[in-house]
Amino acid sequence: MFGLGWPEVLALVVIALLVFGPEKLPQAAAQAGRTLRQLRQMANNAKSDLQDNLGPEFANFDPTDLHPKNFVRKHLLQDIEDDWNRPAATDTTATTSEYPDRYADSYASPAGGELGYGEIPPYDAEAT
Repeated sequence: MFGLGWPEVLALVVIALLVFGPEKLPQAAAQAGRTLRQLRQMANNAKSDLQDNLGPEFANFDPTDLHPKNFVRKHLLQDIEDDWNRPAATDTTATTSEYPDRYADSYASPAGGELGYGEIPPYDAEAT
C-alpha cells in the first residue's frame, strides 16, 4: 500500500502511538478510516455525475486522461508509438506496399534505382 514496506509501517505506528497515545489511537484510526472512505465515495460520485451529465458520446471518458502526462501520451505520442510497433525497414516480412510512406526512400539508391538484395547503401562520413 502506497509503496510502504514493513519498516515504514512500523515506524508510522510507533509515531502514531507517541502522538495520540494508546487511549486515543483507536479513535483516531477509526476517524481516519471514515474520512478516507468518505473521500473515496465523493470522488466516485463526482466521476459518475460527470459521466452521466456529459451524455452518451462521452461514455468512454476517463478523468485520468485529462492529466497532462496521459493527455500528451494519448493524443500526441500515439502516432510515434504506432510507428515503433510497425516492422522495421530491414524486416523481410514488410514490403513497400504495406507502408509506402515509411519505406519509400529506404530502398532507393543514390542513382535513383532500388538497392538489390544484399547491396549496401553508400556511406557518407560527413553525415555522421
